Amino acid sequence: MARDPDAIQRDIEQARDALAATLDELGTKANPKRFVESGKASMQEKLNDPRVRYALIGVGALVTIVVVRRLFR
Repeated sequence: MARDPDAIQRDIEQARDALAATLDELGTKANPKRFVESGKASMQEKLNDPRVRYALIGVGALVTIVVVRRLFR
């Protein structure tokens, strides 16, 4: 059975519209600025955790002590 050319054209246009919408959505999700903002927010959230903050302070103090001791030997 042959399909009506108008029906085929409508199907093509619907498929094209669906593809365009999908590409727009992917473009929005894959936007590098969005990744940067998400990463910054995630890092800020982690640094606001007192356990992480104090652990980083402790590591920084330890590195400082080691460097100072090596300089004055």
